[in-house]
Amino acid sequence: MRIGYFILNEDLRQDPRMVSFLKDLEDATFEVYEIRTKSDVVPETDLVLSMGGDGTFLTTAHVVADIGLPILGVNFGRIGFLCENRPEDVRKALTEGNFSIEYRTVLNATLKGPDARRSIGMLPYSVNEVSLHRSGSSVLGIHVSIDGEPLPTYWADGLLVATSSGSTAYSLSVGGPICMPDTKVLILAPISPHNLNVRPIVLPETSKVDISFESRDGRATMSTDNRTVEIRPDWTIHVEMAQFSLKRVRISESGFVKALTSRLFWGEDMRNNGK
Repeated sequence: MRIGYFILNEDLRQDPRMVSFLKDLEDATFEVYEIRTKSDVVPETDLVLSMGGDGTFLTTAHVVADIGLPILGVNFGRIGFLCENRPEDVRKALTEGNFSIEYRTVLNATLKGPDARRSIGMLPYSVNEVSLHRSGSSVLGIHVSIDGEPLPTYWADGLLVATSSGSTAYSLSVGGPICMPDTKVLILAPISPHNLNVRPIVLPETSKVDISFESRDGRATMSTDNRTVEIRPDWTIHVEMAQFSLKRVRISESGFVKALTSRLFWGEDMRNNGK
């Protein structure tokens, strides 16, 4: 098996766990090499290991997801939902062939408006969410339409469109629902709304969402996962499902509910001890 690996945190190169993990893979006769950019990918590569946490996994996805390479997260970080597996579990699963491929929705975000194409100096794809949030002190009036049907204007610090994968990321922190990873939905959630009668909305993943804004200072930032760009009030953010899915490698020892309980302590209650 030919395996690429991606490292974002340079300090990890000196981590004894990392050194030992790579050596174990090579001893198991896997062909292992490092990927920094898409051009580094060697033909007939079977999968890519993302070494770090969820932020590293997102960066790895931005590098290789659109060429169809499966990504397996190896957790050297903290919480880890996308990148949840311990190095020793990954080595065992790869050696025994005990893994499967799951498909995650990817968002495609484009900007429309005068000079917008030249200003979006980043890839348009997002695994977790696309968000709009204020850059200055002024609250945003956020205009949204879903499949051409306008919603009432949101008055808030921002708004995000999240995938089911992103339901445990930014969306969770603003009060959005938790969705199982294979749920075919999008989440539309306001960020710090300045009124009490707005709530997150769950949409079909086939929805096409258009977002624009107004504010006194005319300043706002668009984010696609961990990348940002300043945008103008005369631009529109168009968000829809990408034409490809993220291939995520899942090993049998891992699981979404297990991650919720072990990382976010879901259901933590003294009455559940021993269950």
